[in-house]
Amino acid sequence: MTSSVGPTVRRRRLGQELRRLRQEKGMTAEEVAEELMVSQSKISRLENGRRSISQRDVRDLCRTYRVEDKRLVESLMQMAKDSRQQGWWNAFGDVPYSVYIGFENDAASLRVFESQVVPGLLQTPQYAEAVIGGAIPEGTAEQLAQRVQVRMRRQERITDPLSPLRLWAVVDESALRRLVGNSRVMAEQLEYLIRMSHEPHVTVQALPFDLGSHPGMSGQFSILEFSDESDTSVVYLEGVTSDLYLEKLSDVQSYSMMYEHLRAQALNVDQTREFIAKVAREHARNHESGK
Repeated sequence: MTSSVGPTVRRRRLGQELRRLRQEKGMTAEEVAEELMVSQSKISRLENGRRSISQRDVRDLCRTYRVEDKRLVESLMQMAKDSRQQGWWNAFGDVPYSVYIGFENDAASLRVFESQVVPGLLQTPQYAEAVIGGAIPEGTAEQLAQRVQVRMRRQERITDPLSPLRLWAVVDESALRRLVGNSRVMAEQLEYLIRMSHEPHVTVQALPFDLGSHPGMSGQFSILEFSDESDTSVVYLEGVTSDLYLEKLSDVQSYSMMYEHLRAQALNVDQTREFIAKVAREHARNHESGK
């Protein structure tokens, strides 16, 4: 377990190991919950890595599974201790999508399709402020500032000189034309998007309206992949009150196939830059004319 791995992925790895031990013992989550006198949902949350795992939880589960290898138990206990360390995002208080940030922080690559807004990792501060302000109209100025700060902090993965996140973004034309903030904000955002697309580890493709229907019409999704083969890919679907994380191989394969179709249908990199530049000039003209 390397120190560079964050608490979210540590919890996930530990949960997978605990699930393996339960299955080897031939027990169901319901049977384990009954023996430990806890809810079945707690066992499920421990195994999917969505909640912190205490060393006591690990000890009790190892006893239930009759794990006799003391070194294995000690290793799992240490994993539990490490998984309770806080990520950088905890310093910002209650971040609603903290689980996703944890995955993104440890991912090696990210494929994202956006139908409504420019991807968060490629947003300017002014654009991000306008997006977040529109998404939480009842939020306080403090909440807005906090979320903008978190978004800007997340972008450090893109500029990390040692291990930058490999990002591939397919962006629908609606995200490029939707007036977020004002015309000046949009022009600057699209110019920044073009500049970022020149980074060797960033690929941006536009999906214009006239290309017709496409597999992403059901909405935004992201696919996170990790350098360690033991960490399976995750599909992330953002919701209003809760988010969905898909980890089954069949689900990941389905979304990966959808993404391949989107990449094939979208404009290529050079065409995309020309297209975004054209839309940016339109926003700039609107700003000059006072629209």
